[in-house]
Amino acid sequence: MAITVMQLLPALNVGGVERGTLEIAAALVARNHRAIVVSGGGLLVNELKALGASHIECPIGEKSLRTLSCVRRLRAIIKHEEVDIVHARSRLPAWVGYRALAGISKQRRPRWITTVHGPYTVNAYSNIMVTGERVIAISKFIGDYIRNNYPSVPASKIRVVPRGIDGNRYRPDFTPKPAWHKRWLLEHPELHGKKLLVLPGRLTRWKGQEEFIALIEALDAKGIPIHGLIAGGAARSNRKFETTLKSLAAKHGLEAKITFLGRSNDLREILHVADIVYSLTLKPEAFGRTTIEALGLGTPVIGYDHGGTGEILQQVFPQGLVPPRDISAAVETTCSLLSGPVTVPTEHPYKLARMQADTIEIYEELCPMG
Repeated sequence: MAITVMQLLPALNVGGVERGTLEIAAALVARNHRAIVVSGGGLLVNELKALGASHIECPIGEKSLRTLSCVRRLRAIIKHEEVDIVHARSRLPAWVGYRALAGISKQRRPRWITTVHGPYTVNAYSNIMVTGERVIAISKFIGDYIRNNYPSVPASKIRVVPRGIDGNRYRPDFTPKPAWHKRWLLEHPELHGKKLLVLPGRLTRWKGQEEFIALIEALDAKGIPIHGLIAGGAARSNRKFETTLKSLAAKHGLEAKITFLGRSNDLREILHVADIVYSLTLKPEAFGRTTIEALGLGTPVIGYDHGGTGEILQQVFPQGLVPPRDISAAVETTCSLLSGPVTVPTEHPYKLARMQADTIEIYEELCPMG
């Protein structure tokens, strides 16, 4: 018997929540279940449909009065599509979904699942994310956040399902295409003969770009032939911060030592050619996708020992751990890794197939196949 699962999220644009939604939709279709996604639309809708899943556009993530009208519409869709499970991945869509289900008789009401994708501010609004019959945490860090801040949630409801990466895309023997490599060297002659240190992530203060600039300055002062690459763009609302970062680099005489790459579609290739990748977030991240992507490619990672990144490094590459905000320790660890051969373990638990299987198992636990 096929299960019909409806996932709810604000929009289908680029991001970790969105990518996870598509990955689960693909797993459902591969197992002959039905996958429906309800969102406000976005760049990934066509990719979702190409997987064999359905998309229904509804502005369930808009913070406006119009969203209230979505409750009745969503309820009608759930009934019409004979949905077995509603899976909410964000707070406002979760409220819409919860209210929609409240108007369906218990006999016909689908099962209710939520995924906590981050350490939300603890308040009544965020409480909706722990109301699921099963509450999925995307890392042990998030599982601990739920247990510590919502002690009334039974431990039996919480399921820790770490995000995973595609082992076919992120593997140690991956090699960029020759055309990419040629273009890379032509576009960035300043990188020739340098050790490449990469900080991925969008340009926003909490991602640690200012700390990365301080790190590059300290390493440059030691005479080490390094070049820093800041790989990520700024949202329109954050362009001022991008200017601030470039001014900071110039102030310390690092214009020739740091390159701002902006947004790119070739982050995998950049992580591969890097000598070291960094995660210097000022606040703990829920998971740390680029950390495990880099490690999957065989590239060492230095990261602050907190949140999802700390969790990943503890399991896979503990020599890359440094105390949060400790630039001196990051400098010392960088020098150590650059001075000798480094082996990154090829085996790790953060596999996409495992994440998909564990999630489908939760669905089938609530809606047994037999």
